[in-house]
Amino acid sequence: MTAKTSSYIGRFAPTPSGHLHFGSLVAALASYLDARSVGGRWLVRMEDLDPPREEPGAQTAILKALEAYGFEWDGEMVRQSDRHAAYAEVLDNLFNHGLAYACTCSRKQLEAYGGIYPGLCRNAGHDSADAAIRLRVPELSYHFIDRVQGEYRQHLGREVGDFVIRRRDGLYAYQLAVVLDDAWQGITDIVRGADLLDSTPRQLYLQELLGLRHPRYLHLPLITQPDGNKLGKSYRSPPLPEDQATPLLLRALRALGQQPDSALHDATAQDVLNWGIAHWDANLIPRTLTLPEAQLQ
Repeated sequence: MTAKTSSYIGRFAPTPSGHLHFGSLVAALASYLDARSVGGRWLVRMEDLDPPREEPGAQTAILKALEAYGFEWDGEMVRQSDRHAAYAEVLDNLFNHGLAYACTCSRKQLEAYGGIYPGLCRNAGHDSADAAIRLRVPELSYHFIDRVQGEYRQHLGREVGDFVIRRRDGLYAYQLAVVLDDAWQGITDIVRGADLLDSTPRQLYLQELLGLRHPRYLHLPLITQPDGNKLGKSYRSPPLPEDQATPLLLRALRALGQQPDSALHDATAQDVLNWGIAHWDANLIPRTLTLPEAQLQ
């Protein structure tokens, strides 16, 4: 596909709580082109941490849709559900060294604090059984330069508080799993939606705490409706039709600020991807994006 080679390793990590929709396609396409345009590797990881939210058959449907749209990934797909032992080992180490602690607070108790944990259980010494596990955060500001969104800064103590790394029901939290998996897979570049922008400082802190390298970040603009609602699985977001790969890939390219040739309208999905690889320019990605009503149908 390209004669270039690089140490770039990227990934697409869908959650199987539903089928892929147009917003998912934009994220998959951007991560794919960003990797392939420099001869890098592109991995697929299924982020199936939350079985109660998983839609039956969604994992198979996601992979089938990626294949129908011409995406080819390197190596075997990884499922987070197969990685619990790795998460448990790190969590136990953090807990045993006093870097994390058990929290028995209910959602109702925390309602008044606006999503910022006030440290009610920080020094309570609760047993880890039947409790969430929270990571102690420093009173420090973390910042990074995003390739699209620019500088982002967040004070962990004031704006987040100690955050959950294992839920009370025993399920591991996204923040812990994603940091460990990205490091384990050698991910150098993360391309994902801007809804995860404010999670990044927490991940930077975890990476620092565990002695892991920081990847580069590119947070894509969220696709919003004309009425301001985000395009997603829960709002007017039909599954990707397999027979519309070429027009939807072209639409996704335009959403990412790229300017595909008009001749590609009659091309195959693979032709569109090959054009994208050859012409990819991440500097053209807009910071915000609202699709016209006609493009949401």
